[in-house]
Amino acid sequence: MERSGVHHAARPPMVGRHAERAAIGRLLESVRDGFSGALVLTGDAGVGKSRLLEYAAESAQDLTVVRLVGVEAETRLGYGALYRLLRPYLGRLPALPQRQRDALNAVFGLTEAVPSDRHLVGLATLTLLSDAALVSPMLCLLDDVQWLDRESAETLAFVGRRLHADCLGLLFAGRDGTAGHDVFGALPVLRLEGLSDAEAMALLTAGVSGHLDRSVADQLVDGTGGNPLALLELAVTLGSEQLAGVTPLPEPLPVNQQLEDHFRRAAALLPADTRTLLLLMATTPTDDQATLWRAAGTLGLSVRSATPAVDAGILHRGTTVEFRHPLIRSAVHSAASAEERRTVQVALAATSAPERRAWHLAEATEGPDDHVAAELEAAAELARTRGGYSEQALVLTRAAEMTVHPGKRAERFLAAAAAHLTSGNLPAVQPLLELATPDLTGPVARARATRLRASAEMIGSRPREVPAMLLEAVADLGADDPGTSWDLLSEATYAALVGGRLITGTTPQEVARAAADAWHERELPAWSPDPLMAALARSVAHGYAAGAPALAAALARLRTADEFQEQNPLSVMISAAGDELWDIEAKREILGKLVTVDRRRGALHGLIMALLALSTVEIWDGRFAAAESCYDEAYGYMAATGYSESGDFHKALLYAWTGQEAELRAAVATMRAYSEHLGIGMTFRWIGQALSIFEIGRGRYREALDALLAVFTDHPLILGDINLAGMVEAGLRAGDREAAAMAMERMEERAPLAGTPWALGLLARCRALMTDDDGAEQLYEESIAQLGKVPVAVELAWSRLLFGEWLRRRRRRADARVQLRAAYESFESWGAAPFAERARVELLATGERARKRTVDTQFDLTPQERHVATLAASGLTNPEIATQLFVTTSTIEFHLSRVFRKLGITSRRQIGRRLGETDSGD
Repeated sequence: MERSGVHHAARPPMVGRHAERAAIGRLLESVRDGFSGALVLTGDAGVGKSRLLEYAAESAQDLTVVRLVGVEAETRLGYGALYRLLRPYLGRLPALPQRQRDALNAVFGLTEAVPSDRHLVGLATLTLLSDAALVSPMLCLLDDVQWLDRESAETLAFVGRRLHADCLGLLFAGRDGTAGHDVFGALPVLRLEGLSDAEAMALLTAGVSGHLDRSVADQLVDGTGGNPLALLELAVTLGSEQLAGVTPLPEPLPVNQQLEDHFRRAAALLPADTRTLLLLMATTPTDDQATLWRAAGTLGLSVRSATPAVDAGILHRGTTVEFRHPLIRSAVHSAASAEERRTVQVALAATSAPERRAWHLAEATEGPDDHVAAELEAAAELARTRGGYSEQALVLTRAAEMTVHPGKRAERFLAAAAAHLTSGNLPAVQPLLELATPDLTGPVARARATRLRASAEMIGSRPREVPAMLLEAVADLGADDPGTSWDLLSEATYAALVGGRLITGTTPQEVARAAADAWHERELPAWSPDPLMAALARSVAHGYAAGAPALAAALARLRTADEFQEQNPLSVMISAAGDELWDIEAKREILGKLVTVDRRRGALHGLIMALLALSTVEIWDGRFAAAESCYDEAYGYMAATGYSESGDFHKALLYAWTGQEAELRAAVATMRAYSEHLGIGMTFRWIGQALSIFEIGRGRYREALDALLAVFTDHPLILGDINLAGMVEAGLRAGDREAAAMAMERMEERAPLAGTPWALGLLARCRALMTDDDGAEQLYEESIAQLGKVPVAVELAWSRLLFGEWLRRRRRRADARVQLRAAYESFESWGAAPFAERARVELLATGERARKRTVDTQFDLTPQERHVATLAASGLTNPEIATQLFVTTSTIEFHLSRVFRKLGITSRRQIGRRLGETDSGD
């Protein structure tokens, strides 16, 4: 039977895909206009993703086009794909900022630099590509991204999420599931479906050289679902009699899995040496021609072996010989027998670099082999030193699979789980722990496994079961390893404080008692969190009087630290301890240091938490715009790291002060659902605090008191005693003197023990509220004097408001005006609408008209613009600001140009003064 041939010399026509082409066109125009963008194309095999990348390349002839194709055999090689992409630009490394240069040198093994946080690698990649794109706008085409190693995928996704004014476009293409992957999920996605019937018919007709029967064409279009590659393959592989309707069509038609089977069958018809070369090509990256042909030489193959595959349309010959379609590469790789793969792996092992040799040896070895397992373990350690933690985990897993001794095998599975945890691949941790657990010997190994499981739960914000499992591990350890026991108890205490009353299997008090009893003072660096965790445990277990001095000492110690190790929970515990002691100065100083350290290291997860904690410090000082900048920056990093969050619930306190009721109610609803689902009891404190402030500002005291009573009985679990003053006021104004007295009793006990100006200022305010005689005046003055010593401007204005109200009720209108005017002007300038209105009404009652501040909206800056402007005003250069905010210099230049235009200035020297004029409340 005559066939129409299988050679694909001409590129198939582009049919349909109007929406996708329009999206690519918008991306290219953005790049040409000096901006940037990223887009992910997903769909079934053969649906046309690679063809759309070709279309993008054809449409971008005025741009620099860079290509990368993922290789299934390289998915384990940490940063391997990234190296292939950046290799032409590594000559630009010396121009990068030092820490970024060190980050890339480390992960590529170019120097012996210490591995950096993977997000600093992302920033370095962004800077490198952006700098190249400033010379010539660039489009990066990344095909088969489902086969990228995790580190490379994370880095490129990070770059895609931080692009702005960089003349750089990223176009990703991958099989279905790519967009749902935890790496690419936050990027814009277009899913490709099959062509419409009319479009599919046009493509099929263009691909058939002879007669095409209409009914046959209808069957082919219907049977392939409009899959373009399936249609084109059928057009050239079906016999002319089949296409003319003389003989029947094959069943089933080659589409999806059948299409891959079709390519396997086509390759199977080739000579043996050609099939071996194809398998070798499928196992090595397309741009690693040196390794390919060295391995080919050991197998006795030459370039002539490729000719039959070129003639068959499986390969095409350009500057190099490549697979015609990525799906053919996958088909060849999956079709090979175990023996054929081993033959190729032996050749690659003989010609590869040492770090890759071990893996090739493992792939070439049947059954367990301790010698090969040891080589894999050494290769895993080399990956770790470069920061390739996913590669380390995969290689250790393979080493474990090849290990003979059960105990050693379990240790390697455990080490692989730890590496996955470090890489952030949480779903991979639990399966490895399950493989390791049955063969773990001794309580120390079991404790290590439990700690890994607990860490995965906490990283996933699921503290509910963590304290109980860690206490069980401590009991299993006994007295054999006090150091490990303390680490477990410290982490259990943190989980108990976060989980609160929602934890299961134990209580926060039981956990705290165990930790407090196990703690022993010892020589530690100033940055160690251990004394703080011990102090928190002591406060919960033995009461405020016992815990407050230890908390104060721990905070004082941390204030002396010049350096901090990466400790994600530390910012949360600093915030809680600062609230317990009403110590805003320690909180601001330590959190500021954490922000600086995490920013310098590129530790974005720690930086996010520190910024969120620091935002509350800014709010208490009336710096609402600065708090908004903290939130905006933190949310930007959440998006950059692929972390999706439902609602701005972290902003509840800001919404409360600014009177945004709808946003506040939505944030509270999100927090409640989040807390109940994951077991995070700490958020109930935030709910009570935010709702009570909002309701007190509106004069709805019963509602405010109910919100505070809901969390008051949770103490001693870090209520945040800063809420007590509000409870005294709400109780008195709601007519519930008993509730006010309960809060007052706690204030009287704790504020003197804390001894900070914030604590003493609130204590004096509460005493004034509880006083019925003229002695209240001196107490209000004392409150104002104490609060004026520390950066808690909203508390100072609050005391002035209450003092003014008290003076007005005493008919001392002139004195009342002084206090009420100061309170009103402060609240109104910050945008604290509920309290500003309350002060305005009181001021009117004294006979004075409140002057409302006007703001020229032409000067309104976005939070990002304000943040950039503030940093520029502080004297930082554009590259320094870019490094600090994890963007590029061109993006900073773009934001500053908008700042200059909005503020009506022409010089950086004018920024500080102009910001002060337009935002005196910040």
